[in-house]
Amino acid sequence: MPLSSVAATWPLLLGMGILMLGAGLQSSLLGLRATLENFPTAVIGAVMSCYYVGYLLGTTIAPRLVQQVGHVRVFAALASIAAAAILVQAVWVHPMPWGAMRLLTGLCFAGIYVVAESWLNDRASRANRGGLLAIYMLVLYVGLGLAQFLLTLASPRSATLFMLTSALISLAMVPIVISAQQVPERAVPRPVRYGDLYQNSPLGVVAVTLSGFVSAIMFSMGPVYARLSGLDTAGVARFMAVTILAGCATQYPVGRLSDRMDRRTVMALMCALATAAAAAIVFLGPMPHLMLLTLAALFSGFSLTLYSLAVSHVNDKLEPSEMVAASSSLLLLNGAGAAVGPVLAGSLIGKFGPPAYYATLGSLTGALTLYDLWRKIRRRPPATKRPHISTQPECQATAAGLAEASSRR
Repeated sequence: MPLSSVAATWPLLLGMGILMLGAGLQSSLLGLRATLENFPTAVIGAVMSCYYVGYLLGTTIAPRLVQQVGHVRVFAALASIAAAAILVQAVWVHPMPWGAMRLLTGLCFAGIYVVAESWLNDRASRANRGGLLAIYMLVLYVGLGLAQFLLTLASPRSATLFMLTSALISLAMVPIVISAQQVPERAVPRPVRYGDLYQNSPLGVVAVTLSGFVSAIMFSMGPVYARLSGLDTAGVARFMAVTILAGCATQYPVGRLSDRMDRRTVMALMCALATAAAAAIVFLGPMPHLMLLTLAALFSGFSLTLYSLAVSHVNDKLEPSEMVAASSSLLLLNGAGAAVGPVLAGSLIGKFGPPAYYATLGSLTGALTLYDLWRKIRRRPPATKRPHISTQPECQATAAGLAEASSRR
């Protein structure tokens, strides 16, 4: 990919990197502070899930807002609201206002991703779109990973980290708004029938949904698991940083591998390896901290590739004219799984303790492994394959699929 493409989008990439610093700090801070306030684990899971409920609403509302009032105004308004929402959580430390503000934050972030990635896709070409999106995802993951170390700058019981989060979200507006010189017009993506999508690619649809479960549990409940396992604030930061950054290292090589062989085989392998890592953590019991970090990195490194593998597998079976409608539907399926995941994990952790965290994650990846192998028996691989799509609506939920759909309308 030409360096000129990266140079032309560096303000956008810088702004989103800063935004991820704030988003990553916010998610881990809320999970950690909730455990310190002795919120029931099931309640913490419900609060964290509110983000993804808001995100689902945002992916529906944001494109229409952009169409009505424009990219710049929507981005500035949503970033301002998101920055204010975290300050409300600093003032009122209670599950109810936290859940409401978490939902509002999810709605705002969904809109921000739609706006930012619409610009990114508009400035990309068919020849460099995949590479540019891969760099974009790398920036997001690095920002999320580095954000974990900001937890050590102040006590999570104070308002300092909440204010820092608000400042970072506000600062993210500066390079992105300044870089918005020519804003393209956008239309709302048309819907697609989920039944037809499932009939065309059952494994892809199931994998996209389950990857939402897995990523949301990891990013929302990971700090809770780490804290309940006895780690201090610095330990929680290291655990989450390793979890997130491991996903950066595997995205490209796994994607390239899936371009060279049956994607279902690669997906089954990633799921099986992730399940083995989770099972080791559960059944080996208490272990040295370094060993825990190693196994956690292995699990996240393998499991965070599932969304991009699934989306690429779905696109292998679609005609070019069908991809626009399918992309936003897959994004919503992933978000639906993400909304349920933290509630499920929080309830199980509350009943069975911290081991239920990796037991839940391992059960999900293990089930997907079995389903993948069953589908391989039922259907042959597609005759032709399209290049791997290196996108992942993570944890903090990026809207790459929806933005891609918007940019092509």
